[in-house]
Amino acid sequence: AGEEMTALAERMDEDVATFARKLAGQSLSPAGEVRVTTNDTLLAHLLTPMFARFCKQCPDIRLDVVLANQALNLSKRDADVAIRATDNPPETLVGRKVGTIGWAIYGRRVDFPDPSALDLLALYDRPWVALGDNLAQLKAARFVREHVSQDRIVYKVNTVLGLTEAVEAGIGVGPLPCFIADARATLVRLTPPNPDFSTALWLLTHPDLRQSARVRVFLDFMAGEISKRRKAIEG
Repeated sequence: AGEEMTALAERMDEDVATFARKLAGQSLSPAGEVRVTTNDTLLAHLLTPMFARFCKQCPDIRLDVVLANQALNLSKRDADVAIRATDNPPETLVGRKVGTIGWAIYGRRVDFPDPSALDLLALYDRPWVALGDNLAQLKAARFVREHVSQDRIVYKVNTVLGLTEAVEAGIGVGPLPCFIADARATLVRLTPPNPDFSTALWLLTHPDLRQSARVRVFLDFMAGEISKRRKAIEG
């Protein structure tokens, strides 16, 4: 009896979530709240100024930004829009690819005054910083794991923001997104952007919400803003 009750409750929960999504998707005027999920790296180094311009241009729409490195459930409206760096967006969502995030190997400028004269093979003998196991699926993390010996990886951290801080502090060299590292005068590229590291940048929403006026206005605005920064994002 308890299992039957649980199954019924789960169906009711899904029905309510579906109804709420469809109702939100039918709104005609661009007003109300849009809940956006993204990660700390994109928010801190790319999105916040864009969100500020959106709030100024569309004062009738309120933004609720939810930081999460794991994917939230857009089907249950944990968020209305996801801005994600991924090469495999969920098949249950719709959206558009708005760019490709370029990565390269960086070090401190003071340690590499003439990067053009650098012996790239010698880099593997230096101390390295790497992403933690929770981000092991990222291409940059996989590259370090496959090309750098374990005893040379002296520091791991579970955020890209922390990885940038570690390279800047001189703990070691490591892969970083170009749009973050290029903005820091203390860092220098040691390699060209590596296509093996690159990650697609997506704007995603649930199919039931794509016709919502406020969601559509937000997606169109963000696509335009990100396109203006495409060269920096791609490195």
